[in-house]
Amino acid sequence: MSQEKPNVFTSYQKLVIFLLAVTQFTVILDFMVMSPLGDILMKSLSLSPKDFGIAVSAYAFSAGISGLLTAGFADKFDRKKLLLFFYIGFILGTAFCGLAHTYTQLVAARIITGLFGGVISSISMAIITDLFSLQQRGRVMGFVQMGFGASQVLGVPIGLYLANIWGWEAPFWLVVGLALIIALLIAFKLKSVNEHLKIQRDKSAIAHLWHTVIQKKHRIGFTSTALLSIGGFMMMPFGSAFAVNNLGITESELPMLFMVSGVSSLVILPLVGRLSDKVSKFKIFAFASIWMMLMCVIYTNLSVTPFIWVMILNVLMMAGIMSRMIPSQALTSAIPEPADRGAFMSINASLQQIAGGVAAAASGLIVTQPGKGQPLEHYNIVAYVIVVITLISIWLMSRVSKLVSAKARPIATAAPNLEH
Repeated sequence: MSQEKPNVFTSYQKLVIFLLAVTQFTVILDFMVMSPLGDILMKSLSLSPKDFGIAVSAYAFSAGISGLLTAGFADKFDRKKLLLFFYIGFILGTAFCGLAHTYTQLVAARIITGLFGGVISSISMAIITDLFSLQQRGRVMGFVQMGFGASQVLGVPIGLYLANIWGWEAPFWLVVGLALIIALLIAFKLKSVNEHLKIQRDKSAIAHLWHTVIQKKHRIGFTSTALLSIGGFMMMPFGSAFAVNNLGITESELPMLFMVSGVSSLVILPLVGRLSDKVSKFKIFAFASIWMMLMCVIYTNLSVTPFIWVMILNVLMMAGIMSRMIPSQALTSAIPEPADRGAFMSINASLQQIAGGVAAAASGLIVTQPGKGQPLEHYNIVAYVIVVITLISIWLMSRVSKLVSAKARPIATAAPNLEH
């Protein structure tokens, strides 16, 4: 059926894309809103920068651990039921964040949220791979990834506005309200996704997990994802501090910087998705990676710069960083067989989360600041490290591309025989 019009979405597929995109929006918003809430949270709960850093990283590391723990079970259930279970857990964790009144309660709530929220992305990717052909996945990934841009454009400014009126808890309750509506839509509109249950081989979860990990092609995909995440996340922790202390941006201009970057991603990501489906996915990935390396080196070596140029350069840099993710996810999603897809995506998402935590810690060891309000030092060294990591990522992704091409070749040669 998919061979007739592989590039045309059915009305149901469009509904699935919408549901997964808005689900991703709430999960990303919950994660991203912590950073701009930092100042308010630190004052409200009397937190030190170190305490706040732990509260932020608690989500990432718990999400990574959760993915590894659930990987063996990921292909044992209907993916719709799995998505609903973890999404409801994510909603409860976010509600606990809104109810937290102490630092300990907040960290505990972030851990709970991460345990459930960190798995949602991998389940969504498994559903996309089950329901959409490889020729469609670039566009689908592009639309789903728009949640990142939408959270910057809509979620973060609205969240900060509500926080200034009703306190830091308000953004979390905003996420809870939106997520409850989305959960109901998933429950009543999304059909069961259970075709993979008919071809299960491994009886136990541990055996299934081990079977997924030991395959060489899977390990190549895992390694490429981890390096990709490290390269992308190393710039983020000190982005705002660098803009203020080194580039001369004021605190009041930061929201505009985030919003312009978010708006541009809403335009760029769907375009990259379309190009990924029409052109070679690996070529798009390689071009975006080279562009990102160039822009990171230029951006991190800037001194005080007019705001308009900072916005332009920031958009160009973020375009490279984000544009790598769509073709790489589309290619990586094609590596596992349907029976292993859920486990593969869970492990892959876990490594992505853990790698992000490692990247943030690594950049923290490289970047220094002589005193409060002083320019950051050695931020350009982070960019040079990213260049090395990205070059390795390009090589690994070329291997992933070859694996996917080799896998697709027998299907392509067999297709004409189906007509006879």
